[in-house]
Amino acid sequence: MLKDQDRIFTNIYGMYDRSLKGAQSRGCWDGTKDIIAKGRDWIVNEMKASGLRGRGGAGFPTGLKWSFMPKESDGRPAYLVINADESEPGTCKDREIMRHDPHTLIEGALIASFAMNAHACYIYIRGEYIREREALQRAIDEAYAAGLLGPNAAKSGWDFDLYLHHGAGAYICGEETALLESLEGRKGMPRMKPPFPAGAGLYGCPTTVNNVESIAVVPTILRRGGDWFAGFGRPNNAGTKLFALTGHVNNPCVFEESMSMPVREMIEKHGGGIRGGWDNLKAIIPGGASCPILPKDALEDAIMDFDGMREKQSSFGTGCMIVMDQSTDVVKAVWRLSAFFKHESCGQCTPCREGTGWMMRVMDRLVRGEAELEEIDMLYAVSKQVEGHTICALGDAAAWPVQGLIRNFRGEIESRIKAARAARSSALAAE
Repeated sequence: MLKDQDRIFTNIYGMYDRSLKGAQSRGCWDGTKDIIAKGRDWIVNEMKASGLRGRGGAGFPTGLKWSFMPKESDGRPAYLVINADESEPGTCKDREIMRHDPHTLIEGALIASFAMNAHACYIYIRGEYIREREALQRAIDEAYAAGLLGPNAAKSGWDFDLYLHHGAGAYICGEETALLESLEGRKGMPRMKPPFPAGAGLYGCPTTVNNVESIAVVPTILRRGGDWFAGFGRPNNAGTKLFALTGHVNNPCVFEESMSMPVREMIEKHGGGIRGGWDNLKAIIPGGASCPILPKDALEDAIMDFDGMREKQSSFGTGCMIVMDQSTDVVKAVWRLSAFFKHESCGQCTPCREGTGWMMRVMDRLVRGEAELEEIDMLYAVSKQVEGHTICALGDAAAWPVQGLIRNFRGEIESRIKAARAARSSALAAE
């Protein structure tokens, strides 16, 4: 398990003072000016050396993403946009940073913006996060009052402004280009790429969009060195990470842990084990609702990181695990997710607009056992026609839970259809 001295988020449970004074007593804003004085190239290279991959789900190398920003300005301003939308069902890690450790995010925003030649940063926060927004705004106000933001931020010679923008509760705005559209005042609909945000993002200017956790870990990585961070986890899966366990565990929680921990060890040590014991486990969704569902037999030797979940034909996502015991109706659970993705589709792409509704309606019949056995393969074929054929990843997110269900729980779907068919036959015979 991760040692206390290696934890980046020291107030994740809100047990200590979350004000600026409290944050400084725990090491925040310590030598920020000196880090910035080392220059852009040093910061970006150190982030590359750390092996940090985006903590919002896609897992793109953070330092590499920063390096895509133009080295010299062509007259346009550059922007950093922090994605605090966190609308993925089952995911609740970033809210703890914003509620209890907001200064890690604010300091990270200053350093990351300097590294990308941006004088302004926007934090786009989820519509439902009211208390989180209040805590974060209070922390931003404190930082301005202390001279850590604004002109000559933290006496670094860099002028920097940080703005908090409240979304309106749309899942699609968690997609980076839909977020930019929403931030500009339009309907949240993903943009075609290219151009990528680093070339033309917010207001047509060079922009980088990063997740809250990806930015909040930056100051600690730079203080302790990229090699320190790279020392945790397996190669290509480096670092510490905020994980969450929800569902049928004895102790649902958000916690910081090293990457590449076995799934079983994580559930036993942090979640207090499965309700009713390990043998009562039925399935997990590894990292938010869009990841394919995995059955118990795939989890005995599973490693909780990007590569480990890919080997099991699922996805690491946000690292926030939904745990289901034997009492769970997995067909109904995936139907519920299908209904969510159908509701949240922006409707821009035909495969997603039509496909999400189609999948939800077939899932609806599967739940009730009213479908035919042939429809299982037809549903899988349709999910493949949605996956990879849309502007953004929402089509994939809607298709993957359905594919995971058919791949791993086909027997359960078939037995339900057969049982319903038998019940109808006996009812007819009784008449």
